[in-house]
Amino acid sequence: QLQASGGGLVQAGNSLRLACAVSGLTFRSSTMGWFRQAPGKEREFVAASRMSGSGTFYADSVKGRFTISRDNAKNTLYLQMNSLKPEDTAVYYCALTEKNPIVSWLYTSGAYEYWGQGTLVTVSS
Repeated sequence: QLQASGGGLVQAGNSLRLACAVSGLTFRSSTMGWFRQAPGKEREFVAASRMSGSGTFYADSVKGRFTISRDNAKNTLYLQMNSLKPEDTAVYYCALTEKNPIVSWLYTSGAYEYWGQGTLVTVSS
């Protein structure tokens, strides 16, 4: 089970940190990702963290502003979002795969078997 939290309403330029608590799954050896879906748009990749120590990946639109990290002791995935923009407004979803997909597959929602319920981030201008 994945439980996302931390969303809210912020002004542009500010920061938020999302968290995704994982239970009942093998967190340490799993690859995890964040996706987002804005109103009227398709779900898109934001960031991914391969099983511990094997790399992080970002969408170009968030590179340099967002940081994905994981706390294996707490079975929790984080997304630190800085310098937020109105175009970052979306429902953010965390996702997990217990497989070990190739890098190119990490960017696609089909690589992940488990999904959280989503948390809404609204950035006002």
